[in-house]
Amino acid sequence: MLDGVILLWFVLAALAVAFVAIDIRNTPESPILKWGFVLLTAYTGVVGAFLYVLGCREPLRGAHEQYTAARWRQTLGSTMHCVAGDGVGILVGAVLSSLLGLTGLAEVALEYVLGFGFGWTIFQALFMRDAAGGSYSVALKRTFIPELLSMNLLMAGMVPTAMTLRRHVELADDPTHARFWFVMSMALLVGFIIAYPMNWWLVANHLKHGMMTVRPKKDADGTAMWMGSDGGMAMDGGGMAMDGAQKSSPSVPTMSVLSFVALAAGLALAFAG
Repeated sequence: MLDGVILLWFVLAALAVAFVAIDIRNTPESPILKWGFVLLTAYTGVVGAFLYVLGCREPLRGAHEQYTAARWRQTLGSTMHCVAGDGVGILVGAVLSSLLGLTGLAEVALEYVLGFGFGWTIFQALFMRDAAGGSYSVALKRTFIPELLSMNLLMAGMVPTAMTLRRHVELADDPTHARFWFVMSMALLVGFIIAYPMNWWLVANHLKHGMMTVRPKKDADGTAMWMGSDGGMAMDGGGMAMDGAQKSSPSVPTMSVLSFVALAAGLALAFAG
């Protein structure tokens, strides 16, 4: 029965990935967020495709800026960007842990380091360096805290989900078996849900970007992304204040502590059984 459900999941996921990969080419979104939606759909199947249609796909020509300005859609873009990038490293870590025989906290540590490392240095800092004036080192500095907080909440949801399912699903720790990938998909989906509120706060306080609109110049009667006179980055409906001038509420230290508390609670839940 379970194998039938898993087969159906991956068949639908393949169709969903194909749909998003083809359709998103006509959506005036940032290239990195386009790749992000494809990756998210690969992780979460039809859920990812549903989120793309509901949260990013342009409903009418010229309406993308207004459509994605809603705070919940901006937060969706922020969370998706986090899960897409971190998920690559997490999955690599999970496979390596299986091959190396790592379990428990050692496995979690490897997944965290690789997930955070890839998400921060590649998906966030490298691909968003233009928002920091083209400086990779500045982008690394300015994206560290937002990525850390989002990653903590992602892992707080993902780790207990994966560990719990593995205790009840045979072969779920074997990357050569479909059950492994199904469990990791479910874990990343739960992680996405748990990370969403933190990303709401990050977007609301201009510490992380949300959706963007990128159009060819000949089609642009306005742009959703521009460099302000102070060198900060502004985006319609919320975005990342790269100059860091705006004070956050609650404060960044407070939210950082809360993120680690959430991570600790997730780990405690994961190993409670």
